[in-house]
Amino acid sequence: MNDRRGNPVGTASQQALEHAETALWRMCSFFDAPIADIDAAIAADPGWMLPHVMRASFLLTLTEPSLLPDVRAALEQADLLAANAPERERALWAAASRCAAGDWHGACAAWEQILLEHPRDLYALQWAHLFDFYRGDARNLRGRVARVLPEWPADDALRPYLLGMHAFGLEECGLYAQAEGVGREALAGDAKVPWATHAVAHVMEMQGRHAEGLAWLRAQQPGWAEGNGFAGHLWWHLALFHLEAMDLEGALALHDAHQDSAHAVLTLQRLDGAALLWRLKLLGADVGARWADLAQGWDLTPRDAGHSAFNDAHALMTLIGTGDAAATQALLGAVQRRAERGSDANAAMAREIGLPLMRGLLAFDAGDAAGSIALLAPLRETAHRFGGSHAQRDLIELTLLAACALPGGSRSLGRALLNERALARGHTPQLAHWRERLGLATRG
Repeated sequence: MNDRRGNPVGTASQQALEHAETALWRMCSFFDAPIADIDAAIAADPGWMLPHVMRASFLLTLTEPSLLPDVRAALEQADLLAANAPERERALWAAASRCAAGDWHGACAAWEQILLEHPRDLYALQWAHLFDFYRGDARNLRGRVARVLPEWPADDALRPYLLGMHAFGLEECGLYAQAEGVGREALAGDAKVPWATHAVAHVMEMQGRHAEGLAWLRAQQPGWAEGNGFAGHLWWHLALFHLEAMDLEGALALHDAHQDSAHAVLTLQRLDGAALLWRLKLLGADVGARWADLAQGWDLTPRDAGHSAFNDAHALMTLIGTGDAAATQALLGAVQRRAERGSDANAAMAREIGLPLMRGLLAFDAGDAAGSIALLAPLRETAHRFGGSHAQRDLIELTLLAACALPGGSRSLGRALLNERALARGHTPQLAHWRERLGLATRG
């Protein structure tokens, strides 16, 4: 059989295939987890390899170290079924296996080879796109989708999800007008595409269009806020627009309503809470006991350090926020040891970006302006290797600005950073706040 996009599949069960199609839609749209649908596909055809690969690959995209045993179990089960599987499914297994071993770059290269042969393989594209994001590979966030998008007919029900991916890739490459146009196109029909909503929000964030951003996300809210696993991140984006307007109370209210420990199950969800609280800290807000609340249920011990450099840095922010100096040093030490002896993608990320960033954050928290600036300023050129988006990595620049404003900081560097920021985002209330903090004259 072939699936709806003409890709060969190793099942003769239409029922199993339909369950797999539903799971694929869930992975692209983030509406509910796909695990129940994957289980239903397995029940309908226990001899089909692909659903087990789907389970492993989906779990990998959550970047949760505690899920790795489940990932490996799914890959082992898939391997037992490989003899009767088409080459495409065996190739998807091989890519997921590389990803599970920590070779994120190799996994993306393997998914790319599948896409060259099967440009309408949305499994390969979805997983590669997310790991392009985790690797900070803006070129492939755009290019990987662009290389296959013309092969998709305009009436394909899943094409809007490709447009959402393409919009985000365009935005991360600084092609803002194109990104906004493609994002709006993805949302023009009946499909709910939170990734496209997200891409347009990123454009508005990077251009300082905070009032438009608030209106955009509120207008699109029926398409992302209910029953969607991506909603927490979009609430975070809404809070960023409040911060750009210097509405700190509005941002705190969104944190309390959507990003406290009661709303966090996965580390990915906690990262947004940490990133928001750190920005509020930089802007002088009193976040009270919110750091301690965010830490509840989050394993901040060194046990899983080294799985994701991006996650480790946000865990460190949380430990700094709680004031647990011993736990902070334990985490930093574990990240350093694993980076020194590791050979996987995250070990390299930690060595190049993660560890200098973590040390720079600690120096800032200790009031060491010169030390923090010395560590953070060089990261502006290389931070994309750390993963995440420009908006997420803006935390580095914001911390650098705050370090420049400390006693002993560099007012000249701060002025230069604000000049650059003003040309990109305009003279927003937050920019005026930083000019005041640095003792610079306000500009209209």
